Amino acid sequence: MQRKNKQQLGAFGEELVAEYLINESAEIIERNWRIREGEIDIVALQPTGTFAFVEVKTRSSLSFGHPFEAINRVKAQRMQRLALGWLATHGCLGCEYQIDVAAVLVAIDGSHTIEYRANLL
Repeated sequence: MQRKNKQQLGAFGEELVAEYLINESAEIIERNWRIREGEIDIVALQPTGTFAFVEVKTRSSLSFGHPFEAINRVKAQRMQRLALGWLATHGCLGCEYQIDVAAVLVAIDGSHTIEYRANLL
């Protein structure tokens, strides 16, 4: 798959997850927040007041494994550091937060499924 197509697929998956979160009464605070160490796909505020830092993995097939398989210990630790970086830069150190992961599978016809795992760490 060409890079542009992969970027479009990823952006489509992030949009689907943002809509999913809004339907779950979360407020999208920020998308694609980036610092040198990496990027947080979605920052959402849950109705409980907890910040959710969401990593979205989108695939068009399972031929390279399930999207959740892309989240190893190193990636999870990076997500933790990025979340703390976001909290620090937004004056929210000490706020409740969680690391979430969303797996999006998109079929050729555009149909999709979303699996959402909250509080990964």
